[in-house]
Amino acid sequence: MKIAIRKGGAEDLPAVLSVLDSAVVWLNGKGITAQWGTEPFSTRPKAVEQVERTMSEGDPWIAEIDGVPAGTMTLTPHPGQHIAPADEPEVYVRLLATDARFHGHGVGAALLAHAAEETRRQGISLLRVDCFAGSEGRLIAYYEAQGFTRTETFAVDEWQGQVLERRV
Repeated sequence: MKIAIRKGGAEDLPAVLSVLDSAVVWLNGKGITAQWGTEPFSTRPKAVEQVERTMSEGDPWIAEIDGVPAGTMTLTPHPGQHIAPADEPEVYVRLLATDARFHGHGVGAALLAHAAEETRRQGISLLRVDCFAGSEGRLIAYYEAQGFTRTETFAVDEWQGQVLERRV
């Protein structure tokens, strides 16, 4: 299965929301409801607004398999509102998700490899990401397997998160 990664734009909002919605269903099917909740992104106006804003602040990327959106991420020059920016230029991975139909095909790894290439291309050496710290730290372990190391933790109300970084 060949993964093609293309730059996205505002017109890709429906595809990005579809991937995020699919990820919510997949997570819920695994009993993980604390990460992204139980309601699809596309049915929550505030979530749609946040996705639109994030996409407009950076570069959305779409991973496709046979022309079908299989995953997405948006690279921004700064983290989201709950995390302090680094004290040096950085690229921040946001809204990284894989469509449930394509789990286990390396879509996330391909997107993260692309993020590292993009970061280097911009002449920046720091790539950061944050993730849900619950569910026995499975997502943290995933990012560590992709070459990231843990830095600070953070919380948004009851939601526990972990920031990770990678030098590229």
